[in-house]
Amino acid sequence: MRLVERISEHYRANISNRFIRPALLQLSIDKETWDQIESLTEKFEQFRYQGFHLDELYRQIAAAARFVYATRYEIAPTLRHRLSGLGSGGPDKILRDMAINNFSFNLKLFADLLYDLYVRLAEIDQVSSKGKPLYRQIPELADIGGQLIGS
Repeated sequence: MRLVERISEHYRANISNRFIRPALLQLSIDKETWDQIESLTEKFEQFRYQGFHLDELYRQIAAAARFVYATRYEIAPTLRHRLSGLGSGGPDKILRDMAINNFSFNLKLFADLLYDLYVRLAEIDQVSSKGKPLYRQIPELADIGGQLIGS
């Protein structure tokens, strides 16, 4: 639970903050993927009381991995250019520049946290499954390492 909370906090503060969000909205990601990311990062309190369903959590991780992959290649290389005309000077400009300068590092940290969650869940899944673990039955997880850890 704590790792999911850390992922959620990191995403809201460092990935989808008010300075970066306008660029993220330009990603070519479908609504279902955005909904899964929102469930993982915005609805943490709901899961705290209701608990997690392993298949849902796996799908949310897979959606976040697609987001990381797309962001890494579509947004990160041109982030400064995409956001150069937005905002004003003063303190907001300094905060925006800090968000832009640290974005690649923050995206990598987000990916590392997601991968850590995936590995922990897969270990639990492996131990508790009576047959084939659930993570091996979900096609979206086949290249999770490549999407999250890939260069």
